Amino acid sequence: MDLMADGPWNWCIAGRIEPGSVTAALAGALDRPVHGMVPGEDLMCDVYHVGGDFPTVVDIYLTPAGVVEETIASAVAVRLRSAVLLPDDTLNPTRYVVAEPDGTLRAVHVDERETDDGTERRHLRPCTGSDPACALPAGCGRSRWKPDPTPERPAAA
Repeated sequence: MDLMADGPWNWCIAGRIEPGSVTAALAGALDRPVHGMVPGEDLMCDVYHVGGDFPTVVDIYLTPAGVVEETIASAVAVRLRSAVLLPDDTLNPTRYVVAEPDGTLRAVHVDERETDDGTERRHLRPCTGSDPACALPAGCGRSRWKPDPTPERPAAA
């Protein structure tokens, strides 16, 4: 697994979660203090709100070395009882990894729309390999988060 050093991590959370709840969940998952945007602190977290299905945006700066982002996102999702959306390892702009409230990690696609308040993410759907977004040059099949075909949405041939 890839290790992050000195971040940033950029996540979105389903539901409008207050900043104090987000920083408390992150602090619990990392077992260390998390601060707002206070210069000089080692782990800073900015939380703000936009529209869409994942309206709470979390930017985490100066993340600790040796910590896997997906593991921490999963722990935060469990603590908040809310899905956390984080970038995956492709360059596909619609593809993410979602950490479910039960801690499960899976590849998904979302639609994005730019607004004056920031990027809104809507219409979460599983990455099955048959989604039109999977056909983009930054293909989903190249990811370590492989598409997960379902009976309703079989993999593309």
